[in-house]
Amino acid sequence: MKTLASLKKNSHLMGMLDEFDVDGPNGKHKCLVLELLGPCVPDVIESRYSDGRLPGHLAKTIAEQSLRGLKTLHEQGIAHGDLHVRNLSVILPFPVDDMSEEVFIDMLGKPKVGLVQKVGGRSIEPGMPQHIVQSATYSKIPLKSFRGIKIVDFGQSFLPAFAPRTLRTPLAVRPPEVLFSDPLDFRVDLWSMGCMLFELFVGQPPFDGPPSTPEVLVEQMRETAGDELPERWRGLIKEGSETNTAGSLLQSWLEETYFDNERKSDLTREDMRVLGGLIAKLLYFEPSRRAPASQILRDAWFRAGDA
Repeated sequence: MKTLASLKKNSHLMGMLDEFDVDGPNGKHKCLVLELLGPCVPDVIESRYSDGRLPGHLAKTIAEQSLRGLKTLHEQGIAHGDLHVRNLSVILPFPVDDMSEEVFIDMLGKPKVGLVQKVGGRSIEPGMPQHIVQSATYSKIPLKSFRGIKIVDFGQSFLPAFAPRTLRTPLAVRPPEVLFSDPLDFRVDLWSMGCMLFELFVGQPPFDGPPSTPEVLVEQMRETAGDELPERWRGLIKEGSETNTAGSLLQSWLEETYFDNERKSDLTREDMRVLGGLIAKLLYFEPSRRAPASQILRDAWFRAGDA
């Protein structure tokens, strides 16, 4: 966290302003004071875009900024460990540093507070909170002046020397090395970034529907990843088809889901061809074959137009 706190405030990573310890009835707790940001990307989509996805130009901007944030993080030797669209938050379109509490509450609405009660009307135990405050909503705040996004939630971040044995990344974007209990490093983020880029433009992750089991997910990965399932992982999980399908469906699935007739499509098939190629560089079973964020950012597609 000290490394994160030292990063420039204008980077695409949530800033940490302060930290302190609190001694309470349930023990000692570390408290972090974090930069105030707006809603996450899915909440923006839900409240502002009826077809369930971002406009293409906005998705492209968010994709580039996400890659820049990840590049900065990896340059500091830090893996995020939980990269997905709900951990991308919009920068508020107005300054809040000098805003009074009264003005801010007026914009968000008065906090809704409810009493904490146990089932059956029993009294709560000592140390339990007396009330709970509902999370604020940003749905009424105008976001016409888009200032960018930042990567948030570093609760699963790690340094290479202290890599965890597993991660709780959402299953739809979970890297295969987590599923197979392989050693983990910063390249877990590259697989998740590939899945996230797909979702930013299409409105859904590349793996269709919530996989019910790891076996189902791995079979979907085999149709999308650019390489075959590594030998060391075979036999660790029940395999389905033996057909050589590595990467065969990624491009067609990307175009099929993007050019859905019920949704507005403001990017071209050439855009989707380039995007599919970039995603393909990230979706490899072998972590060593995944392109770093810096390489993806060097592609001319991100320097063209209004990206």
